[in-house]
Amino acid sequence: MERGVRMSGAPGLQDHNSATFTSGGLLARNTLYNLIGQGAPLLVAIFSIPFLIKGLGTDRFGILTLAWMVIGYFSIFDLGLGRALTKLVAEKLGEGQEQEISALVWTALFLMLLLGLVAALVLSLLSPWLVRDALKIPEALQSETLHAFYLLALSVPVVISTAGLRGVLEAQQRFGLIAAVHIPGKVYTFVGPLLILPFSQSLFPVVFVLMVGSLIIWLVYLLLCLYVMPVLRHRIAIQRKILVPLLRFGSWMTVSNTISPLMVTMDRFLLGALISTAAVAYYATPYEMVTKLWVISGSVAGVLFPAFSFSFLKDRGRTAMLFSRGVKYVFLALFPITLFIVTLAREILGLWLGNEFAQNSTCVLQWLAIGVFINSLGQIAFALVHGAGRPDLTAKIHFIELPIYLLTFWLLVGSYGLIGAAIAWMVRVALDTLLLFAIAKRFLTISIATIWCMIFAIGGALFILAFASLPIGLTMKGFFLLFTLITFALFTWNYILDDMEKQNICFVFNRATAEMEKIK
Repeated sequence: MERGVRMSGAPGLQDHNSATFTSGGLLARNTLYNLIGQGAPLLVAIFSIPFLIKGLGTDRFGILTLAWMVIGYFSIFDLGLGRALTKLVAEKLGEGQEQEISALVWTALFLMLLLGLVAALVLSLLSPWLVRDALKIPEALQSETLHAFYLLALSVPVVISTAGLRGVLEAQQRFGLIAAVHIPGKVYTFVGPLLILPFSQSLFPVVFVLMVGSLIIWLVYLLLCLYVMPVLRHRIAIQRKILVPLLRFGSWMTVSNTISPLMVTMDRFLLGALISTAAVAYYATPYEMVTKLWVISGSVAGVLFPAFSFSFLKDRGRTAMLFSRGVKYVFLALFPITLFIVTLAREILGLWLGNEFAQNSTCVLQWLAIGVFINSLGQIAFALVHGAGRPDLTAKIHFIELPIYLLTFWLLVGSYGLIGAAIAWMVRVALDTLLLFAIAKRFLTISIATIWCMIFAIGGALFILAFASLPIGLTMKGFFLLFTLITFALFTWNYILDDMEKQNICFVFNRATAEMEKIK
């Protein structure tokens, strides 16, 4: 929880001691803030995407998704400094060295701004080649796409430095403030382009609206950092000696940040090159839909990362407990949702986007949903490895995965088209998760019983999801869902939850029942 204890004159800055920084109440509350901040805009996205596809057309919408991926990939130019800043600020707060934070923050932000300018220049120079050759944009759309990419280049420094500002707030566990900015910012991402459609279908004004929104968000984050940590206003300093710890952590993060987004987004670029921009839309739309489930695992991992950074140095037993519970809660939250999506994929797509998308994207959605479920569990291990200060290990994993993924993708797309692309992506994230869990086991003392419980639960879940993808009638799907969810609830209560967790659930249930009785 966000305590009102003042430190170094900062309003609302927390007392980061061992008892509070990794306490269940603090992490639960901030996870909820994180989840609300990332999940609330999804309703807007669900209703906005069909109108964007209709208003822009399939080709333009496919190009817009590619543009979003380009700007995301060029954020690698932060050299991992955003993540490094979160870790180092969290450590300074935990060790009571608040006075050293100002120089750390300003040095990192200044360096990130310079790197953002370099990235903007590189993207500007590459834009003509990307538009005309690499992405095979239709000739009629090349001019407006090129101008849109130039606008995207201008926004890169803002995007990169925003990550640093947000990292400062995350290190202080100020996820409530982050949610207050993130929600309207994400809503604007979808609503802004919709407001342009009555006047123009060109990509240029759409991207301009998005760029203005990014600038406003950057300014708000800056003001919040100055508010929660007034020392930043009075001690603006840039120190060369701080570059060493920043770059030591960030250098390996850069490798991961280069390869990981490449593997995440390369499927769309390859599909555009091997098939068509329409194929990108048929793949990217279910991808964008199902990967929104990452808000759950991302909310948990985002809060656990600074907690891992703190507890790993002082109490690895506590770290092991946090890791096990993080995996457990992500599993319990995501399995029912994933089961629902895999079972009713065709019906969901048909109702949401029409029969054409349902025909082309049903199997794609099912494979991607299973991959997202597996990857979400791996995100907890990913946060642990970084919290332990070993981003080099995740970078090495990505080095191993990249050639395997590209070869698998090329072979499967050549044989199975869009479905092959989804299978290749699922196989890649499964390998990634397996390796991350193996590393986590090296760092922590986890009982054999816990390991076997994880294996049994995850293996059983994957078997059920595979069965759920079979083409059966809607009535049978309903019975299957009902039976499986009831069985899952009973299994969870009897074998997964411990006594304290059961007591907490009963307490919340009884309290909610009492409140309802008062209302009556």
